[in-house]
Amino acid sequence: MASRPGRGAGVNVIFDLGNVLIRWNLHAGFAAEFPDPAKLRAYLDRIGFDDWNRTHDGGRPWAEGVAALRARWGPDAEPAALYPDRHHLTIAQPIEGSWALVARLDRAGHPLYALTNWSAESFQQALALHPRLAIFRDIVVSGREGMLKPDPRIYRLLLDRHGLAAGDCLFVDDSAANVAGARAVGMDAVRFTNPPALERDLTARGLI
Repeated sequence: MASRPGRGAGVNVIFDLGNVLIRWNLHAGFAAEFPDPAKLRAYLDRIGFDDWNRTHDGGRPWAEGVAALRARWGPDAEPAALYPDRHHLTIAQPIEGSWALVARLDRAGHPLYALTNWSAESFQQALALHPRLAIFRDIVVSGREGMLKPDPRIYRLLLDRHGLAAGDCLFVDDSAANVAGARAVGMDAVRFTNPPALERDLTARGLI
């Protein structure tokens, strides 16, 4: 079982980004072709979009992935093949309540880090759209490292890079699997559902 970090300054707080600090609105990238979100979901499921997209989070170049998609699906691939060019539309919205908590943690003296499953190529868009990401001492991006949460190696990479003890860290992610992965390497971890719930989790730990 993961230990719970002590109270006060010095606890390292590690955030996931997508759907924790930055809303990932996939429909915004496909609205021209699929005004109906249900029809979009059916299309994405049929072509295996989620698994395909995850390969890019793991380091696959977009050009290679798009070529494979077109080879498999022909003309039917085109809406998904446009996704890399439209990705910025899907990450435009910050989750303001979460950012307010990040600011409070920073004022309380907690070192802040981020650990995200994200394509190395499209992450540059996130940095441009969300300059507040500069508050983090480091952002470990899966696509740059060639490994994905919940692989224990990516959590340990962040810990080792900065000389952090897992027991001195709190990890926040919206994925149950990723939260379990953090706990497996010894971190305290909470699953994000919404900012008020996260505020309660942070308050209970004496962090804000």
